Amino acid sequence: MSETDAQNPSQASDPELTGDEAPANDRVRELEREGDIAADYLEELLDIADLDGDLDMDVEGDRAAVSIVGADLSQLVGADGEVLDALQELTRLAVYRETGERSRLMLDVSGFRARKRAELLELAEETIARVREHGEPVSLQPMSPFERKVVHDAVAAAGLSSESEGAEPRRYVVVLPE
Repeated sequence: MSETDAQNPSQASDPELTGDEAPANDRVRELEREGDIAADYLEELLDIADLDGDLDMDVEGDRAAVSIVGADLSQLVGADGEVLDALQELTRLAVYRETGERSRLMLDVSGFRARKRAELLELAEETIARVREHGEPVSLQPMSPFERKVVHDAVAAAGLSSESEGAEPRRYVVVLPE
């Protein structure tokens, strides 16, 4: 083993990996482990609640993503996703308990967040068009942190800027003109 291999043992095991690929692969493995821990926790919860659902795990960007799909899981979503938000936080706590690391895991149930994301992207596009047309800031209705992030990302991708104002739970996005 060379001196370089001794300094970075993760690369020593795979000579094909460059310096940037090894940490990226380690991060993907960490996120996959988060997904596995979350899936175990959620499977237990589904059993306790006597609910049927299949779990899908993935890594999306820089976070683990777990989705529960099945017939009538609406009670896991709740009104406007409130139960889903709480369940996501409990799942993140279960991951933290096992890993000692704060998790940014994203949980979806029956495609609720995917549908919500599509609605928010449409709202963001309409708002961007309005801001460009009138040259004035536009304030949106209060949103959850997930919803605000989707809007902020869409606004940034369109080349505009936005900011969050207000205090939880009434925090909202303001889209600013160029």
